[in-house]
Amino acid sequence: MPRRRIGFWYRLAAVICKPPLVVLLRRDWRGIEHIPAEGGFITAVNHNSHIDPFAYAHFQYNTGRVPRFLAKSGLFKKGFVGAAMRGTGQIPVYRESTDALSAFRAAIDAVDRGECVAFYPEGTLTRDPAGWPMTGKTGAARVALQTKCPVIPVAQWGCNELLPPYAKKPHLLPRKTHRVLAGPPVDLTRFYDREMTAELLKEATEVIMAAITRQLEEIRGEKAPETPYDPRRERIEQRRRTQAQTGIQRGGQQAASPVQSAQTAQSAQPAQEEGLGK
Repeated sequence: MPRRRIGFWYRLAAVICKPPLVVLLRRDWRGIEHIPAEGGFITAVNHNSHIDPFAYAHFQYNTGRVPRFLAKSGLFKKGFVGAAMRGTGQIPVYRESTDALSAFRAAIDAVDRGECVAFYPEGTLTRDPAGWPMTGKTGAARVALQTKCPVIPVAQWGCNELLPPYAKKPHLLPRKTHRVLAGPPVDLTRFYDREMTAELLKEATEVIMAAITRQLEEIRGEKAPETPYDPRRERIEQRRRTQAQTGIQRGGQQAASPVQSAQTAQSAQPAQEEGLGK
């Protein structure tokens, strides 16, 4: 299937966004040969800065296969931003949908049309303290198994040094380098033509996230933790720690009450004796 034309709106976005990106970031982009020349496919990308979607889109734009990002449906209704989202072919996600697969119907249709759909499987900025990819959500795996399209794992690093996660001010100097490494397609064939259970999707997602992490290990020249950071597990542990701390504090207060009573009685005893003496 031939490549889709880039179109007016994507070219306009490139004119607006590329100059500041070129000024702010050096580029070390590798693995472009793994981006399919034609046909629909998915890229699965790690997310560690609020500006890395723009930098990654710059990389993908230069391959000639522009990405279609998934974004909240509400953004498509807001003036110029909405017009740009629609014009560049971004994909609305209707979060109010009760059917998880139907929420990604537009992504499936885009892949079937021969588009590149870019997923951030983590769903949000990584919360791993060292910036490694977290556990992923199953959306990319759902679309991949439904369409049997190639899934290209992509790791990026450097935007987080320019604007760290949740930071309000960028670190402009020294000039940072945006490093991207796209890998060969993830082998998901063993998951094809099987019932799409929660366990199957979780396992396929873990395979995708492991491939992204391996790419990032090569970029950073170090090993990632054996167990990915899991926000849900961390919330549970934090809740347990909070409950335990609350229990300790309450227990301490209860244990202190008899001591406080004894101290009060001791302080009152001299006064009583003085009264009797009078």
